[in-house]
Amino acid sequence: MCLRISFLKLVRFSRFRNLFLSALLIVVPVVACAADIAAAGAAGDGSGGAAHKTQPALDSVTFTNGDHLTGTLVRVVGNEVVFHSEVVGDITVKWDKIRELHTGSRLIVISKGVLLHPGHLPAGIPEGTLSVADQLITVHPETGATIAPIPVKNAVYIVDETTLRKQIAGHPGILAGWNGNITAGATVVQATQEQYTFAGSVSLTRTAPTVSWLETHNRTSLDFSGSFGKIIQPAYSSDGVMTPASSSKSSIYHADAERDNYFSPRVYVLGQVAFDHNFSQALDLQQIYGAGLGWTAIKSPTQELDLKSTLQYEGQTFIDAPAGQNQNLIGSTLNGTWAAKLPLKVQFKQQVSWIPAYNNPYAYSASETDSLTMPFFRRLAFSVGSDDSYLNDPPAAVPPTKRNSFEFTTGLTYTLRSKY
Repeated sequence: MCLRISFLKLVRFSRFRNLFLSALLIVVPVVACAADIAAAGAAGDGSGGAAHKTQPALDSVTFTNGDHLTGTLVRVVGNEVVFHSEVVGDITVKWDKIRELHTGSRLIVISKGVLLHPGHLPAGIPEGTLSVADQLITVHPETGATIAPIPVKNAVYIVDETTLRKQIAGHPGILAGWNGNITAGATVVQATQEQYTFAGSVSLTRTAPTVSWLETHNRTSLDFSGSFGKIIQPAYSSDGVMTPASSSKSSIYHADAERDNYFSPRVYVLGQVAFDHNFSQALDLQQIYGAGLGWTAIKSPTQELDLKSTLQYEGQTFIDAPAGQNQNLIGSTLNGTWAAKLPLKVQFKQQVSWIPAYNNPYAYSASETDSLTMPFFRRLAFSVGSDDSYLNDPPAAVPPTKRNSFEFTTGLTYTLRSKY
């Protein structure tokens, strides 16, 4: 009850509070961008980027075409070798393009069949400097012991011990490890009528481990999106007849949180909460508390598809609803979420949900959200998105309440990247 009252206060705030919240959503990415640009300037004048500049280039790689690079072997994941050079930056190549590779730093080689469990590193895994030739990895440990060469096709991961131990045994703090984005947009018109519209969103996700090349143990996501618009017709007089001021508004808000715990590489249990307010559909508050199962059906470097199903309690409270219109429901959320990385670092995300109610078959709803993010400068991106929701049981009203609500937004997006 306390949570419901608190959220109702949130969605019933005044015009000035809407202006403050929307302005805040615009200021945050601008300030963050300014800090990012300042950091870039510091790196350009020699005050930043010390990590690469102070480290000697001890590692070297020779490609099959004879080209040679010195720098740092960052990691190897499967057949992909990531090598950093001060000249060309980070490059990713396949093993079959490499003739020789030598490292001056000590690295760990994880072979096929070695299981990585949360909390500790397996005992006896090869560690030392590396030499690679003829598609064989030779590990030179500090003890001088002889280790049989490892075929590159059997090496699942090659990474430094500090990074691997941090990801497997480390526990990021509550504020660490988050990735996501902040988006904001606004329209203000001052003419015969006054019109303003503000829209913004915050999307945050944290996975453990935080790197994509290890299997996920758990994942936490937090999302908020909102838009508020108003058209005001000031009072006026015509032929001695005074017409009072009038206005119309729209307000749509959504917030949710989800926790996933994997018990296999692709299957997980989840718990979720979600809150929705849509003035156009006379929906004062829809609140959902549920738990269920999820399945990562597709997971690759370029796309990921998650399918989820929950059993939940759902409460619907409507604006000025007649007696008996508000609902207490038992139902489910059937959800599909698809994220894809497109060329030129463009990202697309789509979420489709159907929410049936078992104790009232007419009280179902559905939604689809789509977003396309196109980067243009460092962490800044231009984004377009849509939010289409359907509510089957809105209360009778004058004018009649439409069951479908569609929203199209554009805005500026700032990308948040974890340093953990």
